[in-house]
Amino acid sequence: MISGLLIQRFIHAGLLLSVMAFFAAPAGALSVAADFPGGNIVVEEIAGDTVRLRQDRRDTEGWWFYWCFRVRGAAGRNIHFEFTDGEPVGVRGAAFSLDEGVTWAWLEEPFTASSFAYAFPEGADSVRFSFGMPYTRRELDAFLARHAGNPCLRADTLCDSRKGRNVERLHLGRPESEPRFRVLVTARSHACEMMASYAVEGLMEAALAEGADGEWLRAHAEILVIPFVDKDGVEDGDQGKNRRPHDHNRDYGPEGIYPETRALRAFVPEWSGGRLRVAMDLHCPWIRGGTNEYIYQVGSRSPENWGQQRRFAGMLEAARKGPLPYHASKDLPFGEAWNKAENYSAGLSGARWAGTLEGITLATALEIPYANAEGAEVNQETARAFGRDLAAALRNYLESLKE
Repeated sequence: MISGLLIQRFIHAGLLLSVMAFFAAPAGALSVAADFPGGNIVVEEIAGDTVRLRQDRRDTEGWWFYWCFRVRGAAGRNIHFEFTDGEPVGVRGAAFSLDEGVTWAWLEEPFTASSFAYAFPEGADSVRFSFGMPYTRRELDAFLARHAGNPCLRADTLCDSRKGRNVERLHLGRPESEPRFRVLVTARSHACEMMASYAVEGLMEAALAEGADGEWLRAHAEILVIPFVDKDGVEDGDQGKNRRPHDHNRDYGPEGIYPETRALRAFVPEWSGGRLRVAMDLHCPWIRGGTNEYIYQVGSRSPENWGQQRRFAGMLEAARKGPLPYHASKDLPFGEAWNKAENYSAGLSGARWAGTLEGITLATALEIPYANAEGAEVNQETARAFGRDLAAALRNYLESLKE
């Protein structure tokens, strides 16, 4: 019991509501929250060992599937999670983290497309679950810290987001020399597509590493990386895909509404100096099935660019050493499956815009599955390894070009 005198003191201090909430929730009570960068969940009911919940679609037009939340107070219990909005559990179930989202693994316990369960170990006071393996500013900061002091990596600012966040602009290459080639790499035009970020990190690691590919890229190319095109969406845990009135990847026309895409359209042509040869925009696809479970390039409607995509495809297939398979035959030509004109009616995409820039020979978008690539597990390390394969293929492609 709280004494009347104690309540009066808390009222006087303006703390009654927080104190009442504290005493209403007994120590060790199960809680589910998304109050951290990248978090996304709406909890509908907690009844015993069952939690009913759904992904927060906020300003998304239609259905999408991203969710990420933290559970506390469940140590030693077996909790069943039931989603009430469609089937947002992916092909390998839920990803989970026991270290506040630093490392992730796929749950091996049974799951359905709309539910999963987890037996919380004793002492597991905080466990995170997600549709995929989140990558936010914290992960990028850890990468930058690992390479602090490297003169071949420079972090700058592209612009401020709508909410005042710094939108990073990274430059990789030798700062003291003018490069023969420039390359643009972008990701997270759709905020939830986090596995693409691990591939971008792997590409950057390879470009900075000792060895033939890194040394050649640093000697001959400058790589501009925009890791978070939708910075606010990444940090806020938005779906990002099909955001109303349109998402960032339909915002590259002259009437663009987002500061990131406006800044890209202004900065890149001036920075490139006519030396931009390659632009890669990395994405993740739909939740499951068909084309969504292998890596592929999205075929350009331009026959010339499609021809260059085919050249790059052969080089990427030949360069692949990592565990994630890539086959040139899996690339999706324009006019097939979802890659049709009607799916671009909302506005100009990043890859199509890049294809119009001076000097460009290859403008491509790649889709990297969230969890399963032709049977191979997509995770933090395998996605990074694919990024290293991309770097090798990029070196080979640039080396084949005339200045």
